[in-house]
Parts: sequence; structure tokens; C-alpha cells
Amino acid sequence: MESETPFTAIAPPVFDGTNYQMWAVKMEAYLEANDLWEAVEVDYAIPTLLENPTLAQLKNHKEKKLRKSKARSVLFKAVSTVIFNRIMTSKTAKAIWDFLKEEYEGSEKIKGMQVLNLVREFEMQRMKETETIKDYGDKLVGITNKVRLLSTDTDFPDSRIVQKILVTLPKKFEATVTSLENSKDLSSIKLAKLLSALQAQE
Repeated sequence: MESETPFTAIAPPVFDGTNYQMWAVKMEAYLEANDLWEAVEVDYAIPTLLENPTLAQLKNHKEKKLRKSKARSVLFKAVSTVIFNRIMTSKTAKAIWDFLKEEYEGSEKIKGMQVLNLVREFEMQRMKETETIKDYGDKLVGITNKVRLLSTDTDFPDSRIVQKILVTLPKKFEATVTSLENSKDLSSIKLAKLLSALQAQE
């Protein structure tokens, strides 16, 4: 049986100054998988060792110290050279994370504008004759997920994507939509179900 690659051997996602929200989601998952997120989320203090510490205390002290330095090292590895030059004097992983968040996430006003632009982009989408259902569905889901990342109070359910697809499909899908209408309640059809039914026609 082949030995599995340890997760730490997988390179972290690299942030180059664009798409901060997406990078932050991937990076948080990466840090959690490597048991390092705690060192980023909270700048915990490493307790001073007392005289004649037990083996358990020594081990705990070493682990906490190592986790902090590993988290800092991973964050250094997960940014481009330009960004590294801006964070290299940060002494803790939390300080690096907070700096990146403040610098690149943008204020609520900027995020609000980004959400508006994405919603506008979503509303303007129309499926091209040359486009596949998969590509069109992926594009709409991509825009929707960016909106969800930027704003927790913007309601963007899958049913909205379903409606969008149904009203912007080219004429060649009319027969499929009609048969779906006859067999299912289109107001409650799941996105995956709709996409697979349409892909079957392709």
C-alpha cells in the first residue's frame, strides 16, 4: 500500500494581493488541517516553565512554542514576495493575519460596493449558445459564492440561481424545461437536479 503524503507537504495557497476573501477561506482550512489555526486566531502566551518541570509540561511547552512558529512560517510561505516584504517584521502569526485582513479585506463600504457589482454582474448574465450548462452553472455559482463570502447579510439562496438559469436558457432547452415543469415543482427544484437534467439534454 502506498504511503499517503502528509498534509504539511502540500504547499499552502499563495496570496498575491488579489481575491483576499477566497485566499483567506482556503488558508484557514489549510491551517486547521495542520492544527495551526489556534496559533493564528489567538495570540496565546506560552507559559514559563517552572523549576523541575514534568515531561508532560515540557512536551506541552514545546508543542505550543512550535505551533506558533510553524503558523508564522506557513503564513510567510503563503504570500508573494511583495507581500512578504510588508509582513516580514511581524513577530506572530496573529499579527500577520490581522495585518493582511486589515490591508486587503477592505472596509464595509468597499465590500458593499463589491457585493453590488457582483449582484449586477449576476443579473446581467445570459447563457450563450456556445456555452455548456456546466460552464454557465459554474459561472453563476462562482459569482454567488463571492457575494456570500463578502456579505453574510446578503440573502443569495440556490433558488435564485435556479430561477436565473430557467429564465436565461437558450430556446433549445425549452422542451427540457417544459418536461421539468410537468414532472416537478420548479420553485423547489434543487440546483444540482436542474443542472443534471439540462446536461442530460446536451
